[in-house]
Amino acid sequence: MTSTRCAVCKYFRRRCPPECIFAPYFPADNPQKFAYVHRFYGASNISKMLEELPVHLRAKAIESLCYEAKCRMQDPVYGCVRIISSLHQELHLAQSQLAKTQAEIALLNACVGVVEPTPSSSESLVQQNGIDHGLDNASDIWFY
Repeated sequence: MTSTRCAVCKYFRRRCPPECIFAPYFPADNPQKFAYVHRFYGASNISKMLEELPVHLRAKAIESLCYEAKCRMQDPVYGCVRIISSLHQELHLAQSQLAKTQAEIALLNACVGVVEPTPSSSESLVQQNGIDHGLDNASDIWFY
């Protein structure tokens, strides 16, 4: 038995063949990774999943299985579903806050268009009162 065995072959105390399907994904220096996944899925099922997947997707599949297994260890009832549900609620809340803020901006933009005095009305106020306070300049929006 050499130290080149993967974590799976070490776990089962067998010789690791050169074409071992587990070796690239379960290195010998991280045996706990395989222990988590093996506890929930079993080595045979993991092997079947890996054989059915194309080689370029296998690493992502193992990452996903490890994450799901760790979540299931922490929360045996819901696992990663609780985290996904929580993130979904946060996303929904953020989207509703964004929609509310966009509606407020649209309302404020509409109100600014209504509040700005027209040149004819400001001229008439100066003519009626005879006093120009400098507040009738539409380009000077210091109070917004």
